[in-house]
Amino acid sequence: MLDKAKELLQEAEEFVSDIADEVDEFRIKYLSKKGGLITELFKDFKNVPNEQKKEFGQVLNELKNKVLDKVNFLNEKIKSKDTVKIGLDLTLSGDAKDFGSRHPISIVRNEIIEIFTRLGFTISEGPEIEDDLHVFSALNFPPEHPARDMQDTFFIEKNPDILLRTHTSSVQVRVMDNQKPPIRTISPGRVFRNEAISARAHCIFHQIEGLYIDKNVSFADLKQTLEYFAKELFGQNSKIRLRPSYFPFTEPSAEVDVSCSLCGGKGCNVCKYTGWLEILGCGMVDPNVLEANNIDSNKYTGFAFGMGIERITMLKYGIKDLRLFFENDLRFLKQFQ
Repeated sequence: MLDKAKELLQEAEEFVSDIADEVDEFRIKYLSKKGGLITELFKDFKNVPNEQKKEFGQVLNELKNKVLDKVNFLNEKIKSKDTVKIGLDLTLSGDAKDFGSRHPISIVRNEIIEIFTRLGFTISEGPEIEDDLHVFSALNFPPEHPARDMQDTFFIEKNPDILLRTHTSSVQVRVMDNQKPPIRTISPGRVFRNEAISARAHCIFHQIEGLYIDKNVSFADLKQTLEYFAKELFGQNSKIRLRPSYFPFTEPSAEVDVSCSLCGGKGCNVCKYTGWLEILGCGMVDPNVLEANNIDSNKYTGFAFGMGIERITMLKYGIKDLRLFFENDLRFLKQFQ
């Protein structure tokens, strides 16, 4: 019996195979609970002479451990071989990861913020769901103003005083409520207007609005600030022009155009052959707005401006359809990596 155990031990040590079925047959032959060689040897242990039982037990345990180790080793070897077969070569260098990119709106938004930060403007944020006071009343919108009409504004049905903000000027109102002049801040964020979606309009878009209030702030300060901004964003050869306009919260007010960077101001189909592109609205803060926010209009003056980030992005990158910003088309977004 002892000789049989030693013979099986030698056979187990010599067994080699790289075929999974053969290794499994080897395992069953030795370790099967029904008819396995090692199982049968354990059953015959009672028939071994007493003086051989100790040595027989040691050989038997060594045989069992040897078979288990052999089966595990051969299975791991076969598994590694199969992995190489399916195309994994550990000697090759790794594949480059396909990284994503920032959204073009985020790229331009961050660039605008960085420009005004260099001028000393801080960043202010506020809620997207607002009340009438912060969106309209505190900004000198009279009750009959068209912007209050349901065609332009998303109102909350259960409470007509609650609405989705139509501009980030509401954040400026909150800043004036909680901070004394001097105030120099920009307010980036999403805004909402009840408009039909097209290549040039959307019900959701992004704005950055700026506010500067201090003693002796003039229209010349406003123009100089916007001229610096245009040159930093569109290039040092860029020029701006201001056209008279109207906004309820500024007086005087102006629309700002920048010279077309695509044609150098000579005229092209993008600028409709005028050489100019409209980028933002601005003006001196109306004294009524200052007084409504408990700021002495006899002591302080200020200017404000606001721009749509989508429009700036379209002009900067020559994008002709605003809807591309919201479709998450990877073919479009990968251009900004």
